[in-house]
Amino acid sequence: MARGSRYQRYGGGDPLAPPVDIAEALDAIGEDVMAGYSPERALQEFLRRGGREGDGLDDLARRVAERRRELLQRHNLDGTLDEVKELLDKAVLEERKQLARDAMMDDADRAFREMRMDNLPSSPAAAVTELADYDWQSAEARAAYEEIKDLLGRELLDQRFAGMKQAMENATDEDRAAIQEMLSDLNELLEKHARGADTQQDFDDFMAKHGDFFPENPQNVEELVDALAQRAAAAQRMLNSMTPEQRQELMELSAQAFGSPALMDQLGRLDASLQGLRPGEDWSGSERFDGEEGLGLGDGTGALQDLADLDELADQLSQSYGGARLDDVDLDKLARQLGDQAAVDARRLQELEQALRRSGTLEKGFDGELRLTPKAMRQLGKALLRDVAQRMSGRQGQRDLRQAGAAGDLSGATRAWEFGDTEPWDIPRTITNAVLRTAGEAPGVSRLGAGAPRTSATGGVRLSIEDVEVQETEARTQAAVALLVDTSFSMAMDGRWVPMKRTALALHTLIGTRFRGDRLELIGFGRHAETMDIEHLTALDARWAKGTNLHHALLLANRHFRKHPTAQPVLLIVTDGEPTSHLEPDGQVYFAYPPHPLTIALAVRELDNSYRLGAQTTFFRLGDDPGLARFVDSMARRVDGKVINPEADDLGAAVVGSYLGSRGPRGAGGPSSYGDWFGGRGFWVG
Repeated sequence: MARGSRYQRYGGGDPLAPPVDIAEALDAIGEDVMAGYSPERALQEFLRRGGREGDGLDDLARRVAERRRELLQRHNLDGTLDEVKELLDKAVLEERKQLARDAMMDDADRAFREMRMDNLPSSPAAAVTELADYDWQSAEARAAYEEIKDLLGRELLDQRFAGMKQAMENATDEDRAAIQEMLSDLNELLEKHARGADTQQDFDDFMAKHGDFFPENPQNVEELVDALAQRAAAAQRMLNSMTPEQRQELMELSAQAFGSPALMDQLGRLDASLQGLRPGEDWSGSERFDGEEGLGLGDGTGALQDLADLDELADQLSQSYGGARLDDVDLDKLARQLGDQAAVDARRLQELEQALRRSGTLEKGFDGELRLTPKAMRQLGKALLRDVAQRMSGRQGQRDLRQAGAAGDLSGATRAWEFGDTEPWDIPRTITNAVLRTAGEAPGVSRLGAGAPRTSATGGVRLSIEDVEVQETEARTQAAVALLVDTSFSMAMDGRWVPMKRTALALHTLIGTRFRGDRLELIGFGRHAETMDIEHLTALDARWAKGTNLHHALLLANRHFRKHPTAQPVLLIVTDGEPTSHLEPDGQVYFAYPPHPLTIALAVRELDNSYRLGAQTTFFRLGDDPGLARFVDSMARRVDGKVINPEADDLGAAVVGSYLGSRGPRGAGGPSSYGDWFGGRGFWVG
């Protein structure tokens, strides 16, 4: 049997758009993680903000709220009553005109009829009821009155079956009879379903007979009940939203629908069945409409359905419930309420969330919490290192070694140059790369003639950074690096927490990718000190306990140096405060502010031990506290170290630069190296 094809409107946005780019998301998530957010919360915050390509959840939620407010402020629920009153006024006016010009009418009969017109109740519902037995003399008046009954019937049907008002316009008696038959059969089916006595065949027979009334094309009774109950509940909420006077008018008018109470009887029976089958629907809610534009019963019910959809979307976009995922967002409803672009933006966020979870950048640990994977940490570190490289670009100074440009015996292999490389260039390979790269460009000035590679005005090959290859070496100078970062409460209070973490991650990435022979120890020191892996440090929340235990941090750094006796010790200390705590002999922490002389003495003693181990020491002083400046200057002078006073944003470049410049033998650096990069803010001591 040949299989048919189904077509529908494409709703996926631009089919030629590139796949989602997780790099921007990863950078933002990493920033938030380093600021103290959990990875799960950082992911949710990025999804709320959105990226460069489209709106985030907060923007979509704001538009949903604006759409809801617009519906309530634009509309009111008087539409049907206003239409009835307008038709009634037309009927009465046309009848008066006919009575005035009918010369053959008995005067007493005319007077009686005019009296009935004059004494109609002010209530439209009561007036329509009173005129139910009136013998209209005007054909136009009779038509207007009959239109009232037709309008009421169509509006009541439109409340339960969307689009029925238009479909039943100019309906014949046969059309009305078909409606009555459908309602009767529907009620029998639902009542049978409520008893559990129905079968799929009962449903199929019903749809074969009345399927044209149900464009939703339900496949079973449950789907049929769902569609009908949602609409009926919205109709009930509309009634609940009316004033008592409006409800009373409508109930009295409903008896005149199609000129018979039979329709209301069938609809009442239908509503009772649906409420029993779907008690979980909102049958008791209400809204307050304050606008000028009147809504009929069908349109008003549609507006209440729209409001329910908007409330559901607001809940989905808030992602505030347990186990929330972006897959929960109903894209069809979002497109219906806010337009196709909103659905495209939401789909992009869904794809981004899925890509982040699938790409190996986020994983759940043993505790069930989401965390950044080592792969994500490497990606984030590379991004931070690129930022550091940009800040360092154009500054003078190279990594200091005894033999410039060579870090060991050549292995014969070459590779592309990367930031931080100190190996000598492979000149033949570099020139060849440049020639091959420019071979396809338009001919330029060349001594080789037309069609030769583009050259400079002097005839040389034009090099680009991607052309450079360096010679691999078998051995490199090894360094034991201790990065001591202040984790006291003042670092967080003064906005230095995230720059400190960015610096540590950038240095960790540089050493882990380009200087694998070096050994890095990350040491955080607040009231006490501890060694940390990079994942621990980047996820570390701000600590508000007072204390700066440089003594303990130096003890851990010296232990690291002693573990690697053949490596060049490099000591990097990032702090914004003087030492205010130290370790007692029994391992307890002593704290005092202003700093106790013993605290200072113990820190100085351990710094001297670092110096005796051959450590190249650099202090990165954050802030402009004069007391800290005097202390750091004297400490650096004592061990022939140096002091750099960078801005928070330049901290990463300062630390990486100092590492590159200090890794050689003690005293190899100088003012021409990385210490003087920051325009007078960094200076040499000793």
